[in-house]
Amino acid sequence: MKPKILLTGASGFIGCEVSRRLALKDCRPRFMVRNIFQDRCVISHPEIEMVIGDLHHTESLDQAVKGVDAVIHLGAKATFESYESLKPTIFDGSVALMEAAANHGVKTFVYSSSLLVYGDNRTQLDEKTVPRPVLDYGRIKLDTEKALAQIAASAGMAFSAIRLPHVYGAMDLYFQQIRRGLLVLPGLGNNLFSHMHVSDAAELLIACAWQGYRGISPVGDDMPATWSEFLALVRRHHPGTRALVIPKWLGLAVAYALTPVRRYRPHPGLETPGAVLSYNCNMAVKPGLVFKDLKISPSYPTIYEGIPAVAKESLLLKNQFPPHL
Repeated sequence: MKPKILLTGASGFIGCEVSRRLALKDCRPRFMVRNIFQDRCVISHPEIEMVIGDLHHTESLDQAVKGVDAVIHLGAKATFESYESLKPTIFDGSVALMEAAANHGVKTFVYSSSLLVYGDNRTQLDEKTVPRPVLDYGRIKLDTEKALAQIAASAGMAFSAIRLPHVYGAMDLYFQQIRRGLLVLPGLGNNLFSHMHVSDAAELLIACAWQGYRGISPVGDDMPATWSEFLALVRRHHPGTRALVIPKWLGLAVAYALTPVRRYRPHPGLETPGAVLSYNCNMAVKPGLVFKDLKISPSYPTIYEGIPAVAKESLLLKNQFPPHL
């Protein structure tokens, strides 16, 4: 029988790509969203099942996981806020989802984590690198990993926590700001960072679920690159890119000044102190981690293959949906 895979956060940036790719697989996808009418992903597939669920409301999670073989968990608040404000979805909601999955006999649980469980690191990150988060976002991701791993071990469930790097694509914040007319970068960009095309991140998460992968590891593409190199390549392939690069100290000053009004901002941005600090960290991952274990290869092994493809898609979006419309 075809495996039934539940995806949470199906309407998010990475979630949309995972949902599109799951729809092409020989499986029975189930997508959990908070509001079907606001779902941004339009996918046609005869066996797709949509389910309303909310990590704030644990009673809705039992129905979401019932009859499921594997869970790919992307749903949560993805902003650099305080531990207390992030806890209801990232920690409490994830634990409730895992407990529901364990109670219903789910075999595999894949958790989307973050490189921000590490701090600034001048050496390449691998599965043996000790996490030392400096941001509340990284701390709560790490605490959530530990809690989920413990429940999975007690239930005999295959569990993986994939610590994703900077995942880029035409619909991410970086390229959305470019299409709006100005990209503001809070740092000079000389620090080394790992990146990954959104399609490769999606395929990696799906492969973990499909193969019942067990493990906790950082991941990245085959060649870490500085943010300056990233921007230079974007400018080469995305004509008209306007970017304002400001020093880290100025970015932090602006971020702290905006703190009182941030709650009124409808969408997350790079104006928080946490975002500024994370942008300026060195976080380069040893190439090949997890990909080799799963015996798959990225379609875009470096930004030199990935950015031209994303820039082409972004330009098409810009022409179809001009910012002033």
